[in-house]
Amino acid sequence: MADEPSTPAPAPAKPRGRPAASSRPARAAPTAAAPTAGSAPAPAAAPAATKGAAPTAAPKHPSLAPEVVTLLRTRRQIRRRRPVFGRQAANRYYRIGRDGAWRRPRGLQSKQRRHYGYRAEIVSIGYGSPARVRGLAPSGYRPVLVHNEAEIEALDPKLQAAVIARTVGTRRRLGLEETARQRGVRVLNPIQTAGEE
Repeated sequence: MADEPSTPAPAPAKPRGRPAASSRPARAAPTAAAPTAGSAPAPAAAPAATKGAAPTAAPKHPSLAPEVVTLLRTRRQIRRRRPVFGRQAANRYYRIGRDGAWRRPRGLQSKQRRHYGYRAEIVSIGYGSPARVRGLAPSGYRPVLVHNEAEIEALDPKLQAAVIARTVGTRRRLGLEETARQRGVRVLNPIQTAGEE
């Protein structure tokens, strides 16, 4: 019986190491950080100031009328049902089918022109999108090609979005994106995506 109390004596040494490593240092760290945060409130205000400057970023969607939103939804449904318009003999000749361009069949004996069921569909007006939302980006913005800052300043940030021309170099493009960010204009083809946080 005397040997039993002597064996538990070394056992408490192991539990003492476990709680000290798991729970107590984690509690001690906030108390050590509390005086640091209390003594230096200015650094805590500095990140808030930098975050406050970010709201100038353009919204992802424009302010549209409910009718336009409904038409955009209808356009998405039409695009899902729209067939792939294959040019006649595109599968036969590489020079015809390589770019996927469409040309109307004009041959007198053309089965595709005469709408034979086993031929590909022909482009017609019935497959078109609603006229009011035709040309809009999927987000609802109307894309406008821009080359300089004056063209960005002329845009309406609520309805229009900028598409920077491909002839603009990287240095000028970064400047245009910064100007658009300051004015709240959305850029549909940005070169910097990580900076929009």
